[in-house]
Amino acid sequence: MMAALLALASAALYGIVDFAGGLLSRRVHFAVVTLIGQAGGLLTALVVALLVAAPDVRPADVLWGALSGVGSGVAMTFLNRGLSRGGMTVVVPVNALTGVALSVLCGVALLGDRPAGVAWLGICVTLPALWLVSGGGAARTTGKGTRSADAGGPAGSAGLRTGAASDGLVAGLGVAVQYLGPARAGAESGVWPVVAGRAAAVVLLLPWLWRHGGRFRRPPEVWGKAGAIGAGAALALILYLWAAQRQMLSVVVVLASLYPAVPTVLGLTLLHERVTPRQAVGLVSTAIAIVLLPLG
Repeated sequence: MMAALLALASAALYGIVDFAGGLLSRRVHFAVVTLIGQAGGLLTALVVALLVAAPDVRPADVLWGALSGVGSGVAMTFLNRGLSRGGMTVVVPVNALTGVALSVLCGVALLGDRPAGVAWLGICVTLPALWLVSGGGAARTTGKGTRSADAGGPAGSAGLRTGAASDGLVAGLGVAVQYLGPARAGAESGVWPVVAGRAAAVVLLLPWLWRHGGRFRRPPEVWGKAGAIGAGAALALILYLWAAQRQMLSVVVVLASLYPAVPTVLGLTLLHERVTPRQAVGLVSTAIAIVLLPLG
C-alpha cells in the first residue's frame, strides 16, 4: 500500500507540474522552460540526495539513473515539439499510452513482474482512461466551427497528424526509459540515480542554449518559475523511485502515469474549463484503476 501511495503522490505532483509548465509555456518558449526546469531539478535532487542515506552507490546505479535522464530529455523534447506543432490531441494520448504500455512490457519481460489478475484489470482500464482524459480523438470548437485540435491550419492535414503521432511515439519511448532506469537501480543507492538522471538530461539539452540563446534572456521571475517546475518534476521522480523499490514496475508505473487526470481537474476547478464527456468517462475510469491496481 505504501508503494501505491508513493506512486499516486508522484502522479499528483507530475500533474501539478504539467499544469504549471503548460501555463508558463504559453508565455515562454518551451526550450527555456525545459532546460531551466531540468537544471532546477538537478539542484533539488542533489539536495535530497545529500539528506537521504545511500550506503552503497554502485556505478551501475548511476548508469541506470543517467539512462533514465536521457529518456526524460528525449521525452520532453519530442513531446514539446509535438505540442508546438499544434498536435495536442494526438501527441499527448499517444505519448501516455506508449509510455505505459512499453513500461508494463519491460516490467514483465525484463524484470519478471507477474501482476495479479485484478492488477491486469486495472492496467486494461488505465489505457483507455489515459486516452480519454488526454483528449484522444476529441475535437475543439473555434469561432469558425469544429475542427480537430491537432490541426495546424484551418483544415489540418494528415501529414501533421502523422508527425504528431511520431513525436508521441518517440516521447512515449523516452518515458518508458525514464521509468525503467530507477526501477533497476539498487535501493541502497539513495537518490543518486535521480541526480545522475537530471545531470544527463541537462547535458543532453544544453545545445538548446546555443540554438535558442536569445530566448533565455528572461526576468528572474521566469527563471524561478521554470526552476520550481523542474524541482517539482524531480521530487515526483524521487517519489516514483521509492515506489519502484517497493512494488512491481508494471503496477507502480501505471499508477504514476495517471498524472494526466490532474491537469484536467485543475483546469476544471481553477480555469473553469469544461470537461468533455470523453474526459468525464476517463476520470471515472482513472478512479476505478486507482482502486484496482494496489490490489495487485
